[in-house]
Amino acid sequence: MPLFEDLKVFSGNAHRDLASDICSYLGVSLGSCDVFKFSNDQTFVRILENVREKDVFIVQTLSEPVNDHLMELLIMIDAARRASAGRITVVIPYYAYGRTDKKDQPRVAITARLIADFISVAGADRVLTMNLHAGQIQGFFNIPLDELTAIPTLAANFEERGVGNLVVAAPDVGGAKKARDMANLLDANIAIVEKQRIGNEDRVEAMSVIGSVEGKTVLIVDEEIDTGGTVTAAAQILKEQGAARIYCSVVHPLLSGSASSRLADSPLSELVVTDTLPIPDEKRFDRMRVLPISSMLGEAIHRIHSGLSVGAMFGHQQ
Repeated sequence: MPLFEDLKVFSGNAHRDLASDICSYLGVSLGSCDVFKFSNDQTFVRILENVREKDVFIVQTLSEPVNDHLMELLIMIDAARRASAGRITVVIPYYAYGRTDKKDQPRVAITARLIADFISVAGADRVLTMNLHAGQIQGFFNIPLDELTAIPTLAANFEERGVGNLVVAAPDVGGAKKARDMANLLDANIAIVEKQRIGNEDRVEAMSVIGSVEGKTVLIVDEEIDTGGTVTAAAQILKEQGAARIYCSVVHPLLSGSASSRLADSPLSELVVTDTLPIPDEKRFDRMRVLPISSMLGEAIHRIHSGLSVGAMFGHQQ
């Protein structure tokens, strides 16, 4: 039996389509609430349903504009808490500020930890997210956190389509573990693109490739794609090293600035992403494939509500 009464799902303005798809999987209606800005740029939230002692799930990916959507999330948490919700779980498919998870320069903030503190202080009881930039972010929370992974979903896409003669490539040394996880699922070898990022700029200079890719189909794997600089630089050097075809598979499609046009002009045969973030029509291009993850998030929500193991979704011990 569920530990709390009826399940309620609410959404901010970040990605309502995803929240609606999650509700369709769960067989429930999306909760009614007002979330908008006054003319003075301040955010207002009002929950329009009774949530007393209910199991409340707030779906809000931290998409652009990130700070507006973060404030919406925090205010929604506070509103639910003050309305006496039984438990509040925040569902954050994409956790922004995840790259700032350590002090890699003097006098900088660890913003990933700061966001975790905001969420906890606002009154969340639990967090459900997907493919964090670094596993250590889990430890920034003093409340339970479940991190899902879309890597099996992305791997299944290539396996079902029969993409063979495959090498999985990490776009940098730090992505070697992600590449290894994908390679294990696809029974493939790995390669690593050695890169150098220039200061704090979004400009990347790819240097060399560790591993053999000549005549192979190469799959570049990463957890997010922002400006596309890393992926396009990696694709170019892989092409120069003799790769026959080059695919790219990422979980979070930020696609900032001119990323889409840069990727469309790159040597990539296809870019495969999930819908953890909304992708407007102007950022889509012919060689982009978007895989839905609403059923995975919906199943995790069902398991949390019912007191079942979330890890069992991925074959972990129950």
